[in-house]
Order: sequence, then C-alpha cells, then structure tokens
Amino acid sequence: MKKSPYGISNYEELIEDDYYYVDKTKYIENLENLAEKRIMFLRPRKFGKTLFTSTLENYYDIKKADKFEKLYGETYIGKNPTKLKNSYHILRFNFSGIDTKDYDTTINGFKAKVMSAIRLFCENYGLDFYVNENSEAENILDNLFKAFYIQKSGEKIYVIIDEYDHFANELLGFNTDNFKELVSRNGKVRKWYEILKQGTETVVDRIFITGVAPITLDSMTSGFNIGSDITRDREFNTMLGFTKEELIKMMTDFEISEENQDELLPILKENYDGYRFSIQAIEKIYNSNMCLYLLKEYMRFNVLPESLIDANIASDYKKLSNMLELCSGEERKQILETTISGGSIIAEIVSKFNPEKEFEKEEFTSLLFYLGYLTIVDDEAGYAKLGIPNKIMKELYSQYFLKTVTESLNMETTINFAQIGRDIAIEGKINKIIEITHLYLNNLSNRDYQRFDEKYVKLIFYCIVMNLKEYSIKSEIEVNRNYPDLLMIPRDRTKGYKSVMIEFKYLKKEDSKKLKEKQLEAREQIKKYGEFEDIKDIDGLKKYTVVVINDEIYVEEV
Repeated sequence: MKKSPYGISNYEELIEDDYYYVDKTKYIENLENLAEKRIMFLRPRKFGKTLFTSTLENYYDIKKADKFEKLYGETYIGKNPTKLKNSYHILRFNFSGIDTKDYDTTINGFKAKVMSAIRLFCENYGLDFYVNENSEAENILDNLFKAFYIQKSGEKIYVIIDEYDHFANELLGFNTDNFKELVSRNGKVRKWYEILKQGTETVVDRIFITGVAPITLDSMTSGFNIGSDITRDREFNTMLGFTKEELIKMMTDFEISEENQDELLPILKENYDGYRFSIQAIEKIYNSNMCLYLLKEYMRFNVLPESLIDANIASDYKKLSNMLELCSGEERKQILETTISGGSIIAEIVSKFNPEKEFEKEEFTSLLFYLGYLTIVDDEAGYAKLGIPNKIMKELYSQYFLKTVTESLNMETTINFAQIGRDIAIEGKINKIIEITHLYLNNLSNRDYQRFDEKYVKLIFYCIVMNLKEYSIKSEIEVNRNYPDLLMIPRDRTKGYKSVMIEFKYLKKEDSKKLKEKQLEAREQIKKYGEFEDIKDIDGLKKYTVVVINDEIYVEEV
C-alpha cells in the first residue's frame, strides 16, 4: 500500500518514494491545448497548488526526459504524452515565506528568492551566468534572459511562479503603504514583472502563475497582460482539490473498508467539501489538504483526530483574515451576518482588485470567494450566489466574525472555548455562553438595537458554539418542516456528553410585558421539536428557551 502524501509537495519525491498520487495530469494536456501560453490560476490556501506546479515542472523539464517513464508511466499523461513534454528549461519561483516586517526586509526577501531560483536554474542547465548580488532583482532577471538567449540559442524557458501573491497579501493585511510602494509604477516588484513580460518576446515561451487572490494583479502585474486567468474556467474547476470519486478511490486504495468509508464520507463531506469555482460547473470539490490530514490521522490510530482542522491551515486563514480589513463599514458587517447565518450573497466576482481604493461590496464578497471563506453555491440570472462551503470554513469564518464584532464594540474579551465545551458536555450548562452574549449585548449602541432581532442573538451563540470541538452544530435544521433554532450534538456519542437544543426569541424593550407570552411560545415550540423522531431519541438532550429583551437575557430549561 502506498504512503499517504499529506505534506508532500514535490512530485518527483512523491513518485520515487512511493506516495499515493491522485492523478491530475489530464490537466497538463488541457492547459497545453489552450491558445494562451501565459496562465494565471488561483485557489485558496492548502489546495495542492505547489504539488501541481511541481508536476508541471517535472513533466516539461528537458533534463528529466530520461525519467519520464518512471515519473509518469502510470498516469494519464504518461499514457497520452503531449508534443511538448520534456522540451523546456524550467525557471521556477516560489515567493512564500518572505519576511514582510518592513519595506526593506520584504524587498530583500523578494530579491533573495529571485537569486536563489536563478542560481538553481543556471546550475541545472549549465548556464554560464554570474548572479550579481549588488544588482536589483529585475536587472538580474533581465541579464539572465540575455545570457540564455546567447548561450542556448533556439531553446525556450517555461516560467513557473508559485505563491506569486503570498508576501503581498501579508503586507496588505497590515501595511498597505509598503505594499503600494512595492507595486507602484516605479516599484521593484512591478519592474520585475515588466522584465518577465519582455522575456516573452525572446526566451520565455510559457508561464504558469498560482496564488490565492488577484489582489495584486492590477498593480503588481500591470503591463504584464496575463494571457488568460482560468481560475473560474469550468474546464479547470476540478484541477485541484479532490472530487468525491477521487476521494473514494483513494480510501479504497488505502484499504479502508467500505463500512469505515460509510462512516468517514459524511464527515469529510460536512467539513471539507462544497467548493465550486465556476458558475457553469456542477461538481463540488473537497479541500485536498484537509482530507489528507484527516485520513492520515485515521489510518494511524483508526479514530478521527481530536481536531478536524489542521493547525497549519487554521494559522494560514488567520493571516488571510487580515486582508479582509481592506473592506470596512456597515456593509461588511451585513455581508458577514448574512452568510454566517446560512444566507447567500449574490455578487459579480471581481477578476482584479485595486487595493488603492476602499473595497466595496463586490470586492469584499469576491475576496471572501478567493480566500475560500465563500464559494459558489448557485447562480441567479448569470450572477454567482455565494455561501460558506462547509463546517470548517464556518468555524474559521465565525472566529473572524466574533473578532470583527468585538473590535467594532471596542470590547476586550477572551473566550475560553475549552471551558464552555466542558460545561456543556458534562453538565449541559449554557450559562458561560449566556454570560458572553450578555457582554456583547451590553456593548451594543442604540443604533444597533434599532436593527437588532432574534437572528442577531442566534448569530452570537452560533459563532461561539461553532468553535466547540466537542460538538457538531446544526442551525435551523429541517425536522418535519419545522426548524429548531440551534441543535448541538456531540461528535463522539460514546462519551456520554450532553446534547443541547435552544429556541431563541427576541422582544423590543417596548414589548417587554410580553415576556411570559414569548417564553410560553418558545417552550411549546421546543417541546414539539423534542417529540420528533429525529430528536426524541437523542440521549442526554437538554432543552432551553432564550428570550432577549435589549440587553437582558431570560433563560429557561424545559
């Protein structure tokens, strides 16, 4: 049995060390068949971009011709090779990991990445070229192209750029001035891309660029004129990530029994599935890195990992959330509230951003799409309908929402999710969540209360409980055409943890005399839900009604 490829992003290592490979090489043929030779392809973090660029690198590398059968013999492209296989000198750049503390560290990091890639290129292909460390990055690249043109007459370069926007995204999260200086008309990075464009007139035949968001395209690559951005092209919807069929085949090849697959698939689907990158596409995609993380842990111990989200992914998304601060104001808050409560946003997805102007609704929702917080769930009259793809992204999204609300209310609070989870699991108590919710309500302004309703109370509750690792959260699930507000079910039902169902109601201050009436209404509703087949058999179910009047919360256990 082949080894799990979790964390492996080098294609040659993956094949030679007998790791499992989900065959994506059909897309090499598809890319080559495009009329355009310069391609931009964006996907959220941890979606397999680096492995795919490595797959391209090894396929087209003129120095790897003698290893073609070993590397690709069992793949689609190995059985259907294209005319351009092993015909290029590969110049590959990876711009992740640059220190963005200030302008100097950023530009020096960028230059260091450029020099390192060029030195490796010259070593691989025997190019007589001196990398002058005193030259600017754009001049080094320009001189390389000139040397290649003279020494390798008639031969061509394939440029691969991975994580083209990584350092720029980090800068945008906290230092937009440095970003603008880097990509302005006279900026170092922009000049570098202008030299790359000039290279296409002589020695550069093909370019493939990956990243997360097109936030730097308008500025960084102005004048570069990417031939084709295929990010939302239907043909390439499933180029990265896993389809359901690919996931099932992998589990079968990993010798996971059908019985265990039946147990795992709903969990994988709920937490990692749901991505759709083209409005014309039908099939949804699983996040490949997250699936591999869970399967790796499961195959080692035959149980699910304690946390269903890889700490590395969670860390990445916390960094990415800084970019969302580019959009400010009430509209951002409304978009977050709508989507996190299960609604969708109709939007025209923006292909290029201009960070020099404040983001409006279209830019903000588009950025959420590119980062993976939202995905295409449907279409309406040719426009994308965007919603949260899965439970893991709801968890990350809810953390960002709570952070946004906390900052907007000028609050300082730390939520102990572990303590909340233990209280609910062992005793079924929700008093800690009530305390935190009360804290938020106390900080709302009169203006906030004017548009405040039951949904807002549920939203705060929902965002808190979404971060409890012990629970699977259902918000307004349909049961016999009725909708309980919140249902919390233990992920591991063998430990005897309590389940909790909550019915929310809200009254404006002027209607406070109706409290008893509202509590009775809530009690009757939750009792009715408790009699449904899908709910009455839940062991240890605790039922609560929560009625809010402005900043006062009235809780009853039913």
